[in-house]
Amino acid sequence: MKLKTIILAAISILAISSCKKEEAPAYLEVNRNNISGSWELSTWNGKLLEKGSYFRITLVRNDGTFTILQNLDAFPEYPREITGRYDLADDDALGTVISGIYDHDSGRWSHDYVISGLTSTSMTWTAVDDGSFVQVFTRESISE
Repeated sequence: MKLKTIILAAISILAISSCKKEEAPAYLEVNRNNISGSWELSTWNGKLLEKGSYFRITLVRNDGTFTILQNLDAFPEYPREITGRYDLADDDALGTVISGIYDHDSGRWSHDYVISGLTSTSMTWTAVDDGSFVQVFTRESISE
């Protein structure tokens, strides 16, 4: 009888512990401090980048500058480096919006983006003028 009780108790504990909900990620406030660093584009409109393709952006907190290193519109062997300035603005309806301007003749970014889901390892950018244009960035790990 004791053995049945012990087995029943063990099964109950396993059943209860398997129903435990996962904790939601800790979202960070979107500000220059929390987004500064190097990020790699991991998905673009829900799709992974083609093998060998990359888009990396480094956001500098102190002076609001960015550097993009990418091979999406260049030969994979010859990536392009693009620099410029970015700004953050709080919008009551949208949240925090990032916009940028390039140092070369192309002018402003093609979209302004709402930054959401910011954690220590990822963030999502959604175009203000096209909600289907979504980019997910993953923070690049720092190697020593």
